[in-house]
Parts: sequence; structure tokens; C-alpha cells
Amino acid sequence: MSPPDRSILDEHLDDLSTALALFRERAARLLPRWGQDLAWTMGNGGRLLVAGNGGSAAEAQHLTAELVGRLRHDRAPLSALCLSAETSSLTAIGNDYGFDEIFARQVRAHGRRDDILILLSTSGGSPNLVKAADAAAELGLRTWGMVGRPDSPLGRRCDETLALPGLDPQIVQELHLVAVHVICEHVDLTLPKVREITDSYASDDLVGSLSTASAGPVP
Repeated sequence: MSPPDRSILDEHLDDLSTALALFRERAARLLPRWGQDLAWTMGNGGRLLVAGNGGSAAEAQHLTAELVGRLRHDRAPLSALCLSAETSSLTAIGNDYGFDEIFARQVRAHGRRDDILILLSTSGGSPNLVKAADAAAELGLRTWGMVGRPDSPLGRRCDETLALPGLDPQIVQELHLVAVHVICEHVDLTLPKVREITDSYASDDLVGSLSTASAGPVP
């Protein structure tokens, strides 16, 4: 008796299973550090900007929703803005300046030095994301890319890149979603330490100010 034909689901899950080894290798050290850096940045008043096209736009919006809302447990909201979701800005900028500028102009509007910009692209070749990375570099933002090929235009522009070469774009996109969740887990794990240290510094500054005030003017 011949074995049944492999289904599309079987093939897809087999491809995903094979890709997990590469993902684990590339992401094991990078994602915890990204999550920790995000926690320190946003926990001290910084902002995350995120953008992508198509399915990657949905994943970008998913990431900011987890941070402005919550992943598992209640906490203070964090400042994260999905540039792909700003429909009025997208259409106005696209109409007036061209589609390649839809993210770069928003980066210039919202980005501040030492903020973080995450750009998602399975191809790594989207001109509008490349221009956003260039705008971020001009302003002093840190840029992180989630791409397929590391030698893509976007991969070369970003300060750091999670690259998953040689994989089907669907698989790359699915693993990017895993990366989004892992990053958010590490943000939540790190935030209590950030709050503790920030509150300690604020308390020390207050005590120092009160001591100086109570001492009166120096003769």
C-alpha cells in the first residue's frame, strides 16, 4: 500500500521545523539583548518605532500592540509607534512625496536620538524601509532589521540584523513573529530592574536636592 501524498500542511510544517534550527542559532543571543535594550530605552522615556510592508506591516503592528498594551501581565504602557498603521499619514506622504518616503518622513517626525527603529522585511529590499533606516541614522536612532538575506540593502543599512537566509518568505515571516514575542518577553522580564534602578536614582536626586536646600546658601 503506497503512503498517502504529503499535504501542503505537512510540507509547510516540515520546512518550518527545519528552519527552527537556524532561527535558534541566529536568535539565541540577539533577541534577549534586544529585549533588554528596549526595556532600558522605553523604561527611561525613549520610544520604539516599527515599520514593515504587507504581512510585515501586520507584524510591526502586533509588536507595538504588545508593548502599548501588554503581553502577559499588567504593567505601565510603553511608547511604541507602528508607522505602517498611520493610514492618514501614509496616504498623505505617499501622495505628496512618493511611496518611498512614507516611513522616512514619519521617522523624522517622531524619532529622537537614542530611540530604536525596528524594520521588518522578508526580502530586505523595500526602498521605503531602506530610506527609513537612512533617516534614522541621520537622527541618531538605533536601527534593527528583521530580514531574510543579511546582504540585502536593508540588512546592510541597519545597525544590527536578525537574518534568516535561504528560507521561504512565508517561513521567514512566521519566525519574525516568534522573534516579536520573544523580544516582548524579555522586555517584561527586564522592566522591573529598570524601574528599580530609575526609582533609586530619582530618590537619591531628591535627597540630594533637599539636603542642598536645607543647608542654605554657602557663605
